Amino acid sequence: MALSSLSRMSVALATDQSARSQGQLMPKLQYRFRVVFENLGVSTPRSELTKQVMDFKRPSVSFAGIDVHVYNSMLRLAGKHTWDDVSCNIRDDASGSVAKLVGEQLQKQLDFMEQSSAASGIDYKFVTRLEMLDGGNGAHEPTVLETWEMYGCYLQSVDYGNVNYATSDVVSLALSIRFDNALQTPLSSGVGTDVGRTIGDNITL
Repeated sequence: MALSSLSRMSVALATDQSARSQGQLMPKLQYRFRVVFENLGVSTPRSELTKQVMDFKRPSVSFAGIDVHVYNSMLRLAGKHTWDDVSCNIRDDASGSVAKLVGEQLQKQLDFMEQSSAASGIDYKFVTRLEMLDGGNGAHEPTVLETWEMYGCYLQSVDYGNVNYATSDVVSLALSIRFDNALQTPLSSGVGTDVGRTIGDNITL
């Protein structure tokens, strides 16, 4: 009886829809995640960054608009897309591991001492991977529910934050990461899935 009652704690579906008795789906939880940085900085391990992450903004994408004016009307098409920058706040540690890796990445982008820049993007760009987890840990290996992979990353800005005698807050670094492309996996259910191209006999708007 209890299980039957729980299956009704959801949105009532129309009679022509399947799985009418399906209960509410388990949501992904914001605090179950990890962030992995590949090829950021020079030193290893880079796992120190993963352990010190406080929060991370998932990717967002937008499409430029193309307006096609025709007689009394206007049609709208999707233009080029833009991936917005993602933000990541990282706790600064007493051993200096986080500041060292971030500083190395900045030096790869521009040698501040010599005022010499990298020859090409491949010399400093890195990969950022955000993984949503199911809560497993220790002897129970966590299952990755969703992965966002961001390619061609570089640090757009780094804010080393404030220090203040009047608080007990930790010191943190605020990173703004710009990237070229992102894929949401598994590929069967996300951005990056091959859905084919639909081309009809009549090419119209």
